[in-house]
This record gives sequence, structure tokens and C-alpha cells, in this order.
Amino acid sequence: MKLDDIKKLHQKKYRYEFGYCLVEGEHLIQELQAVHQQQPTLSSTEIYVTSAYENWDTPFKKHLITSKQMLAISDTKSPQGIVAVVPISAIEPKASNADIGIYLHEVQDPGNLGTILRSLAWFGGFRCLLAPGSVDPFNPKVIRSSMGAVFHVPIEQDVSIAELSQRYHTIGCLDLSGKGLDSKEFKECDCYLFGNEARGIPKELIMDLKTNVFSIPGSGAIDSLNLASAVNICIYERQRRS
Repeated sequence: MKLDDIKKLHQKKYRYEFGYCLVEGEHLIQELQAVHQQQPTLSSTEIYVTSAYENWDTPFKKHLITSKQMLAISDTKSPQGIVAVVPISAIEPKASNADIGIYLHEVQDPGNLGTILRSLAWFGGFRCLLAPGSVDPFNPKVIRSSMGAVFHVPIEQDVSIAELSQRYHTIGCLDLSGKGLDSKEFKECDCYLFGNEARGIPKELIMDLKTNVFSIPGSGAIDSLNLASAVNICIYERQRRS
């Protein structure tokens, strides 16, 4: 790709127009190369490096560029000097019909989504379902905060509520007035629904889906948890009780 086109990949519309996303930084490139051994579809990935990484060992096609050019295509203020341009369609984490669904309704914060993906990858056995209007999972900030988990967690975008109700028999969600996570019903859900950071889950969705409502016990000093924290507690408890 031309460098001017790579710079455009910072924007969602161009990521999907061109079909590529950016993976930046030494750790993430190492993770990408490790995943490539199981996912040969990633072989069309190309890497752009400055002289600091000129001798970087990689199975991908490598391009040497200047520090000024790297700064232009990088999504960070102080780039390390190594960026991969990865075909989105080639990112195919292994999925299973037994995966438990984690449905995120219009999540907006890239850091939250990246953190959630990292936890899902750590525990395994989950897939991430994103409602229409959610942040793009191939946003560079999501990829960075996921620490490469985006390569390991099956992700589905634009999953409607109607589709969710057709695919899953028992859906759980969080509310202050719900049952405890230690209840028998909690571990029997095959999908868990989480709402937008600011607005939560619309009440009508809870009613339409006939969800099982659960609550994370707390001191009562504050009225809510960070979205990623709530998801992490739930998936830990779900796996612990499996």
C-alpha cells in the first residue's frame, strides 16, 4: 500500500474500504507473527520499519522507511518504529459452537473493548458480539489495549438484538436489583449482555429478551462499575463455576 493510504487506516471508513488495519509496536508484531503460524491467512501482512528494526526477522514482506514517514503513518505520538498492515479478513481466531457469548451493546471506549478482549483471551471459551453502533474492534487503540487478544478472540460485529435472541436460549445481564453471581442461574446462561458505558442497557431490551438479571455485590459507596471491570468479574465468576 502507498504510505498515504496507510495513514488513512486511522479512520474506520478507510479500514473497511481498503480491508486493512494497523498493528503497531514490537510486542504486538511478535504476537502477530506467532499467530501467523496457526493462521496462514495472515501471510499477506506487510511490515514497515525504521532503521532501528531493519534486521527484524519476520515471515512478512518488510519495507524500510524513514522516521519521518513512520511518524506520519503511526497512530502514536512516539512510535517505536515498527508497524504492520494486516488484512482484516485474515484475522480468523478459532471459534467453537460451545463459546459463551459476551454481547456488548454500543460499547464506545476503545480502551474498554481492548481490556475486555484481553480478559476473554486469557480465560478462553468466549466470543465477543458487538451491537451496531459499537466501537470498531480494529481501531488501533483497541488493538493496542487488547495486547494482541484481538487475534485470539472470535469477534462478530453488527449483531442485532433480534439475532441474539434467536441464537441464545438463556441470556444474563447486570442490574443492581438482580440475583447474586453465586446463584445457580448465573452459570447456566449461554450469553451475557452488557450495556453502553454511559447509558447501560435500555430497559426495553431487558424486557424483550426476558433476560436473567444478576448483580455484583458492593459496598454501596458508588452506584456503578467500569464496564470492563464488570465484564471481567462476570467472566471470571462464570469460568470459576463451570
